[in-house]
Parts: sequence; C-alpha cells; structure tokens
Amino acid sequence: MTVPDSSAFGPTGPAAPEGPAAPSDPATGPSGRGAAGGPVRLDGPWTHRDVAANGARFHIAELGEGPLVLLLHGFPQFWWTWRHQMTALADAGFRAVAMDLRGVGGSDRTPRGYDPANLALDVTGVIRSLGEPDAALVGHDLGGYLAWTAAVMRPKLVRRLVVSSMPHPRRWRSSMLSDFAQSRAGSYVWGFQRPWLPERQLLADDAALVGNLIQDWAGPRTPEFPDEETLGVYRRAMSIPSTAHCSIEPYRWMVRSMARPDGIQFNRRMKRPVRVPTLHLHGSLDPAVRTRSSAGSGQYVEAPYRWRLFDGVGHFPHEEDPIGFSTELINWLKDPEPDR
Repeated sequence: MTVPDSSAFGPTGPAAPEGPAAPSDPATGPSGRGAAGGPVRLDGPWTHRDVAANGARFHIAELGEGPLVLLLHGFPQFWWTWRHQMTALADAGFRAVAMDLRGVGGSDRTPRGYDPANLALDVTGVIRSLGEPDAALVGHDLGGYLAWTAAVMRPKLVRRLVVSSMPHPRRWRSSMLSDFAQSRAGSYVWGFQRPWLPERQLLADDAALVGNLIQDWAGPRTPEFPDEETLGVYRRAMSIPSTAHCSIEPYRWMVRSMARPDGIQFNRRMKRPVRVPTLHLHGSLDPAVRTRSSAGSGQYVEAPYRWRLFDGVGHFPHEEDPIGFSTELINWLKDPEPDR
C-alpha cells in the first residue's frame, strides 16, 4: 500500500482549464448528462433529479420512503459511492438521498463558494428543498468534514450524524499541523495548494490518477474493490469539464485560510459542540487519514457518541465492506437510544 505524496500532483499530462468556466463536453454537457444519462446519472433502482439550494442546483439520486438519510460523498468520488447503502437503507424503511457536492458530478460548478461553511449550507439547503424537517447526515471523507460542519451550524436540521474516514474539522487541522505522520499521510492536500498543476495531473491519461488514489487508499481486505469497472466510473466523472478544479478548491481553502480571518473564524465556530447523536466509523488501515487522528473527535461531541473501527479496511469502508458498513449504519439509525 502506497501513500501518495504531493509529488504525485506534478506537471504531467495535457493542461486543463483551472476555472469552472471551461467549455462543456458535447457528449456529456456541463453536468455530466448525455443521451444515455452521461457518466453521472447512472442507472439503478434510484431516480435522478435536480434540486435548488443555497443559490445553486444540485443533482441527487433518491430511493425509498421514510425518514430522510442524506449521503455526502468524498474525494475523488461522487454520489455513486453510496450505491450499496442506498438500496440497504431503502429496504430498511428510509428515504435515501445521495447528493453531488457543489462542483462535482451533476451539480453546478460555480466560480466560488467552496469554503466549508458555504458547502455545509448547500447540504442543509438540500434538506429543506426536499421538504423534510431534518435528516440523518452520513458523510465520507470531505463529505464527513461537511457533515461535522452542518451539525454545528444548523443542528435543528440534523437528526443524527454519521461520519466515516474524517476527523472533526478542528481535530483534522491540529493533526495536519502537529502530527508529522498525519501530515505525511495527507500530503496530497499540501500538493493541492499549487495552482494549475493538480488539475493537470488529475486529468492526465483519462484521469488515471483518480484510479491510482482509490487503489492506494483502499485496504487489502476486499481484493475485488476497486475493480476496473468501478475505477472507470470515477475516472469518467472526474473528466467532466471543471470537475477537477472544483474538487480541489475545498482543500485549497482548508490550508490557505488557516492564517486568514475567515479560516480563524471558522475554526472558532467549530468549537461549538456537536449536540446530536454521532456515529464515527473508520478503517483500521486507512492510509490517508490515520486512526489516531480520527479517534480524538469524540471530545467535540456532547451527545451519544459511538466509535467503530473496521478491521483490515482502508479509506472506503462503505465500499470495501458494504454489508458490514450498511448493517452498522442501519442498526444505529434504528436504535432509539444510541449509546455513548
């Protein structure tokens, strides 16, 4: 297993437009929609539609009826990463909705708005647009970062919180700055700070680096994940014009804002405790986010908090062990009194 470092995002491959105003691919359109649904609106038991929230348009896939469970993907993926959990949640009596974050998949690629506070307002805005009073938020990686943030900023809209493979934002910040091992494991984030070059590298050779990152971050427990077909889906989604740039922008904000007033204000805001029941899931062999970094996040939760470690699993427990992950998730969502 190899942890990619910042040198992986060097200037190789053809140049790609950095800004979100790049021309659309005529085969897919600006949001990945083509004659057969494009690389984003993939067929399945779910339905696809767009919803308006926080001044932008967001693509969602939804399945089932019942209490809303809103699923937030991470990097370098899109809504499809939750395909296993969507069917499991629907069968268990929930309304499962997986959204594409701003700038990714079938959602709008706006010129700005990629700071975590605004991205979290995208999430809570989608909850309102779906006509629900609240939702159980389930986030992986960057989606987990935004789920933590939404639970602090709009606690009345978050019924329960589930985070996978991501520490609390304050814990993430301190680990990246003070823990050499975590800083090295997350060195791809430092590499993202260079202009233009990361976008070029992500798109080179038909987004081959996307497949490499997923392979390197996955654990050895499930050799069938990721297979070439799955990697092809993620590579095609990243190749939609402007997606690479928009996918990187949140990570640029996280680092570049550390000494700026907006970053300092956000870090202070996140001192407010999470006051909704929280389930925190992590793979024991995650090479991108160390277990020690995530495990200290419970100090920011003043509500029932449950920590579960998936043995032998890497950065994608919901795809590497979909049955185990879905079982843990559904049992916890149905538990009327989750333990601390």
